[in-house]
Amino acid sequence: MITEAARLAFANLFAAETRAVFWKVIGLTLLALVAVWFALREVFVWLALPWIDALMPGTPDWAGWITFVVGIFASLGLALALALLLAPVTALIAGFFLDDVAEVVEKRDYPTEAPGAPLPLAEAIVGSAKFLGVVILGNIAALLLLLVPGVNLVAFFLVNGYLLGREFFEFAAMRHRPPSEARLFRVKHRSTVFLAGLVLAAFLAVPLLNLLTPLFAAGMMVHLHKMLSARDPGFSMIRSSAADA
Repeated sequence: MITEAARLAFANLFAAETRAVFWKVIGLTLLALVAVWFALREVFVWLALPWIDALMPGTPDWAGWITFVVGIFASLGLALALALLLAPVTALIAGFFLDDVAEVVEKRDYPTEAPGAPLPLAEAIVGSAKFLGVVILGNIAALLLLLVPGVNLVAFFLVNGYLLGREFFEFAAMRHRPPSEARLFRVKHRSTVFLAGLVLAAFLAVPLLNLLTPLFAAGMMVHLHKMLSARDPGFSMIRSSAADA
């Protein structure tokens, strides 16, 4: 089930129907990173120039070399900062297009079934922020364990697998279920969702390809939710009966 969901999601990722979403996310991410680059550069200039002027009163002959060296280190620092921000910025932007991906998947692979309802704008914004938080918190947790041999890689997969699986599965489920029911459905199938999250964590670990993680994850969890719903058709009725009681 998980393997089939991942295979279908990867195929949909590069399908003609999702290509427009792909280019939107990449284009907006690049624009955002350019804006971040200029913002960080201005902040550096604002903070560093007074410090350099204080260290070099007047204009000694070696001042130009000092400025040159500082400029090189500043450029390297900015490049590193952009590299670290690449995945979070992509996750933030892609969060606004997850419904587009889900809609394409549902229309293409489940044309006879009722389409899901897009999340309201407020929930989409909250969801996008949550996806951003998942990426940041997951990687911070893994980075904190970098000094523990043999644990850091395991931590990366476990933390990201749990968080990515939970958030993206609930997103897919909430297109067809109330939020409370979506969470309960995820809890009922938490083992399957967690294993699917490990696949997403592996996808996240691949450089460059990880930029597409939110789009791949949305598609994969739409497929997984459809498969689990078909296997567990009585869940909604059980929940409704319990609520009436």
